[in-house]
Amino acid sequence: MAESQPFQLRKIGHVVLNVRDLEACARFYQDLLGLEVSDVYKDDLRPGGVVFMRVNADHHGIALFGGALKMDKSSLNHFALEVATPDEVFRAREWLRKHGVKIDYEGRRRAGCQLAIEFQDPEGNNVEIYWGIDQIGTGGHVRPASEWKPAKSLEEAVANPVVDQRMPGKI
Repeated sequence: MAESQPFQLRKIGHVVLNVRDLEACARFYQDLLGLEVSDVYKDDLRPGGVVFMRVNADHHGIALFGGALKMDKSSLNHFALEVATPDEVFRAREWLRKHGVKIDYEGRRRAGCQLAIEFQDPEGNNVEIYWGIDQIGTGGHVRPASEWKPAKSLEEAVANPVVDQRMPGKI
């Protein structure tokens, strides 16, 4: 009998696209499809810039990474899968390592503040498993950059949580 997976994926949380014309793509998703901008990175935070956009309370459902000038067309940067607890992110990391999957990133980046691991599928597609993405309230309040607290490991992210991000259960 196959070993049981020690975490449960809840939903496809967000998709990140590499785009050549960041402004045109942002206008398309905002003006034609009705997405709202949550955050914007200028070139100083990421070359080419980033626009984070949402369709619900999640900080972002689509993010556009600018600077894909050498490409003929847009491409997938990564897609993300949500789990219910920080414990599940830790269990997913261990499960993937046990099965020979290299973890390319773990911890917490900036905008969105989710606790995450990133890795590749057998075809080289980038995948993220995360917990705790910021939620945008009815007033449209977005966490200020001064509260992002990037972390370079899951352990560091848990030891130094962002404001109002509750860590349910014990890690």
